[in-house]
Amino acid sequence: MPPPGLWRAGLRLSRGMSRCVLEPGPPGKRWLVAGLGNPGMPGTRHSVGMAVLGQLARRLGVAESWVRDRRCAADLALASLGDAQLVLLRPRRLMNANGRSVAQATELFGLTAQEVYLVHDELDKPLGKLALKLGGSARGHNGVRSCISCLNSSAMPRLRVGIGRPTHPDAVQAHVLGCFSPSEQELLPPLLERATDLLLDHIRERSQGPLPGS
Repeated sequence: MPPPGLWRAGLRLSRGMSRCVLEPGPPGKRWLVAGLGNPGMPGTRHSVGMAVLGQLARRLGVAESWVRDRRCAADLALASLGDAQLVLLRPRRLMNANGRSVAQATELFGLTAQEVYLVHDELDKPLGKLALKLGGSARGHNGVRSCISCLNSSAMPRLRVGIGRPTHPDAVQAHVLGCFSPSEQELLPPLLERATDLLLDHIRERSQGPLPGS
C-alpha cells in the first residue's frame, strides 16, 4: 500500500481529474472506453482488452497519466481526440465484476450505455481477428455479462479481440487465463495497433455524427 500522503495526493488528483472532465463542453462528445480483464494478470489472453487500452493510451499520449480512482475501483486516464474527450478505464475488479467499475464510472462521468465502449477477448475468433459489435448479448463472456447487468443495458459497442478457442472444451479456462505463447506474442503488436485504429476511427465518426440515441 502506498504511503498515506501519496494515497491522498492520488485521490486529490483523481477528483480533480473528474472535475476537469465534467466541466461543460460540447454535448455528446465524451466517451468511455473500458478494457475488460483481470487486474494483476497482464499478458494473459483474458486480459487482452487491457492490453488494447494500454496501446490506446500510448497512442493518445497519456500512457503515464493513469490514476487509481477508488470510487469506481479502476485506473483512469483522460485523453482528447479532436473535440471529443475519452475516459480510458481499466477495472481493478475481477472480470466477473468488471461491470461494477464500468457502471460506476459511467455514472460518475454522466454517460449513457451507448457512450461506453467495451474491449474484450473473443474465443470464437482466431488470434489476429477483430470485430466491432454494436450492442447485443454477452455471447457467454462473463465480463460483458457483468457490464450488461450493472448498466441495465446491452447497447454498449464492443470491440472483440480474437484469442482463438482450444479444441477441447475442458481446456477453455486454462486457455483464457494463460499467457500468450511466444509465437502469439509476435502477432500482438500489429494486432494492438489495428485494434486502436479501429476504435479511434469509430469514435471519430460517431463524434461527428448525431448524438447517441438521437
